[in-house]
Amino acid sequence: MSMGKVMSNSTPAQRSKRILIVCTGNICRSPMAAGLLRHRLAEDGLGGQVMVYSAGIWGLDGQPASEHAKQVMAARGVDIGDHRARTLHRYDLEPADLILTMEESHRRSIFYAQPAALRKVFLFSEMAGEHDDVDDPYGLPIEAYHRCADELERLIAQGYDEILRRLR
Repeated sequence: MSMGKVMSNSTPAQRSKRILIVCTGNICRSPMAAGLLRHRLAEDGLGGQVMVYSAGIWGLDGQPASEHAKQVMAARGVDIGDHRARTLHRYDLEPADLILTMEESHRRSIFYAQPAALRKVFLFSEMAGEHDDVDDPYGLPIEAYHRCADELERLIAQGYDEILRRLR
């Protein structure tokens, strides 16, 4: 499936679709996932049609992505050096067309804050037909970040068509 088909009824005046990716502190998993998904969308010529951004349930506001996250992403050709962490707020939820969380606990937190948003909130792994949390590499050796990035890449590869379908 291509985004061209998904967006075929779009007019230039319509806004880009928006994907919000949520983790805990917004310095490891969600910036890595956002960077990888942005990269894939850009490769497919969809970067201008889909905006991917991230936040954390308990965001470490203003902090850059962790050094290990930046290194692991750079090795994959994805630059997240400009990322700055931010806390998820209720006003972030409404404009998002799709909200992907790293853990079930993140989805519950969103539900408690904004029950109406639940219709568009999914575990990141659900896009690939699974129902698993993505392990947090925070504070662990760089190998844990490589494992996390491998898992995120696999989930994006297997769930990409579902992500695009849900943006309709």
